[in-house]
Amino acid sequence: MRAPTTDLPVIFENASLRIGAVDVVRDLALALSAGTPTVLLGPNGSGKSTLIRLAMGLLAPTSGRVTWGGRALLGERLAMVFQRPVMLRRSAAANVAYALNRNDPARVSELLAQVGLAHIADRPARKLSGGEQQRLALARALARDPEILFLDEPTASLDPAATKAVEDIVSKVAASGVKIVMATHELGQARRLAGEIVLLARGRLVERAEASAFFNRPQTPEAAAFLRGDLVI
Repeated sequence: MRAPTTDLPVIFENASLRIGAVDVVRDLALALSAGTPTVLLGPNGSGKSTLIRLAMGLLAPTSGRVTWGGRALLGERLAMVFQRPVMLRRSAAANVAYALNRNDPARVSELLAQVGLAHIADRPARKLSGGEQQRLALARALARDPEILFLDEPTASLDPAATKAVEDIVSKVAASGVKIVMATHELGQARRLAGEIVLLARGRLVERAEASAFFNRPQTPEAAAFLRGDLVI
């Protein structure tokens, strides 16, 4: 019997992306493996969102390469939630059903319940609050049964209550065995969710460490400056 295909690890092999005269990501060597959540930190323009888009196959490196489970072919069990997800002009339940790509009302109900939206299944998705839309986006992503879930600043525009609701879902998804890779600019959020930290600056990987070691014993001047709240440019 063939072993099931895995998309992990996602490996960046000296991957670079140049747009015009700008090196958005430079010589990135990084393996994203199964395990605790990986949180991407760094100032604006450091390459966090670009890293995620490269991992999702939305961008192609201009040099180097990205592989999924040892293959150059993009994996199928990857999902992503954007900072501002686009809602389809249909109900919350229909948004999830569209992502599920099959007629399975029971699974749709299960996914909505997983993100705490079962009670508003029939409400138009575009009339939901920002926090509810973000939770619905998580339900749509989970409909893909992902092995890896990429989150690009998923709570950046949310209030504290909505942020906590999203973080609680992310923690439960991570505990179920899904690999979480999340970009954030919030140090508090990184402390709450991260198993490991990847710090980026100027498109380069500056430091990678287990979360508690990163916050308590940063190894690079850039990491120490970032944690102090200094500008890292």
